[in-house]
Amino acid sequence: MTSTTTTPPTTATTPTTATTPSRPYTRLISPIERGYLNAAATGTPQLIQMVIEGEGTLDPDALRQAARAATLASPGLAVRRRGALWRADGPVPEVVELPADATPDAHPFFHRDLSVVTGPVCELGLIQGESTKLAVRASHIVTDGRGLRQWIADLFRSLRGEEPAGCPDTVDDGHFRTMAGPVPPAPAATRLTGLPAVVGRGPAGERPLWLRRRVAAVPSGVTARAAAALSRHLATEEGRLIVPVDLRRHDPTVRSTANLTSQLVLGLHRDDSWKRIHSTLVRALIAKAEVAALERDFLRGNPFANNLSEARELDGSRFPCTAIISDHGEVDPRTYSTPAFRATSFATLPMLVPYAEMFLSACRVGATTELTLSCRNRPGAREKAEELLTDMAEALGQ
Repeated sequence: MTSTTTTPPTTATTPTTATTPSRPYTRLISPIERGYLNAAATGTPQLIQMVIEGEGTLDPDALRQAARAATLASPGLAVRRRGALWRADGPVPEVVELPADATPDAHPFFHRDLSVVTGPVCELGLIQGESTKLAVRASHIVTDGRGLRQWIADLFRSLRGEEPAGCPDTVDDGHFRTMAGPVPPAPAATRLTGLPAVVGRGPAGERPLWLRRRVAAVPSGVTARAAAALSRHLATEEGRLIVPVDLRRHDPTVRSTANLTSQLVLGLHRDDSWKRIHSTLVRALIAKAEVAALERDFLRGNPFANNLSEARELDGSRFPCTAIISDHGEVDPRTYSTPAFRATSFATLPMLVPYAEMFLSACRVGATTELTLSCRNRPGAREKAEELLTDMAEALGQ
């Protein structure tokens, strides 16, 4: 295998400019982020990975300079854990030049974890061959999809010679509980029973299986349509769906790269209607159910696992959650382009989650919808996952 070239480690200090506060960016580790710390402790890397592909070239040294500029404006992507705090005294995201034939399935870059203790918590992989690909990886413990996309947008602003917009805010989920106003209380948490696996059987490899599908359609209700297609494959009459929800919707003025994503847990039924699923999802959003869920004590009222021992009991034959479906919405390729590089596609590589069998990510780019499914790589998984994606693609095209 071709060796990987990396840049020298960046000194673990916060760069300063005339506009940089004298006190380094610091914020409390939120309850949401503590949940991801617990999940990481089971040995499952908690990572967000976004891949931008396009025509033209990206200069590695220019990327390094842009990464530094973007991180000065959004220091949450250079934090390290310091007790109960995140403190921006860690390395700036590094740029790793990968061989032209590097693929997510085979190259170790896409599978190594990122430490929130030593840093860096974010890194970039540049692949230049017949096309140019930029992979941006970050610890999901410290950021979420919206937060990372904001940082990447600033990266490309800097590459274009523009000023970064920045994400300097240090609020946590408690801010959004207040901003959401009155919220009906969440039902008492009950332990969710395991559901039989849908995708494959038997022992799984350590690396996730990623399958990607491009659909020539941009329908409404992507989450519900994909979930309804999935419901045709349930092993029993019922399934369970997690839908991530960005808390920033309750205060759009906040600019933060923190992990500010809560969850909705919805029931699935065999041969479900996408319209029923969609109406259930809309009602939950109107009721601000994702905010109500924040009131639960994660360590005592977690419906999936309350401690590491319980989490490790999930042996892969049954899962409390059938699937996570995350719709990233519309992606404008111009956001991730420069005079020398024109982005043509955007996709994510969803992580494995200890309590969920599969994770589907969707986004709309131009006249297409990009789907990426992750699941455990075990006997029969690839064939079944391809079948699932085919049915989801058909559902999106209707």
